[in-house]
Amino acid sequence: MDVFSADWMSFILTGLGTLFLFGELLVNRRGFFGIIGLGFITIYFLSFLAPGAFVLMMVIYLIGLLLIIIDGKFLNDGTLATIGAVCMILSIGLSSPNWTAGLYGIIGVVIGGFCSLLFLKVFKRREMWSKLALVDQLTSEKGYNSMNETYASLVGREAITVTDMRPVGTIRVDGEDYSAVTNGQWIPRETAVRVVQVDGTKILVSKNKQ
Repeated sequence: MDVFSADWMSFILTGLGTLFLFGELLVNRRGFFGIIGLGFITIYFLSFLAPGAFVLMMVIYLIGLLLIIIDGKFLNDGTLATIGAVCMILSIGLSSPNWTAGLYGIIGVVIGGFCSLLFLKVFKRREMWSKLALVDQLTSEKGYNSMNETYASLVGREAITVTDMRPVGTIRVDGEDYSAVTNGQWIPRETAVRVVQVDGTKILVSKNKQ
């Protein structure tokens, strides 16, 4: 264990451990990356800690990892993931015999975490991260559309104002009522108007020219 107890080995062990553990979270390698990563982290803790402290720091580290998993699986807002990352870094730093080894270890965690993103270039991303990082292009060909198609079809259609437009009000198109707005005009109810623009679900109308 003398080699593993060297200060610079903190960087290697925590870097590789974080690389493969985070890699397992990002891509599905059927637990293989997770086992490798956990092995490196275990060697790191065993190199510096007594058995009692080893258990404590390992639990803190794994709790941090669990919080990251929960965030990616259920919340996707980054809050628990941030807390989890802090727990992991603290467990690494507090386990070090001196500030040099601790600094090496923390740098290893940070660099290993960032380098794990490279696995996304090679392996398929886990579905649990699809909400947090949407990688698909939002195109009509893939089933997405930034404008509601029903509202978009109203452009150029004639309508009747159901309420006074001041400048917001309600219009009726073929028996269907829609909330609409004018371009600063005040138009009384039961006036013929035309839909001139639709932005999402915002309908802009203007008074028909006589």
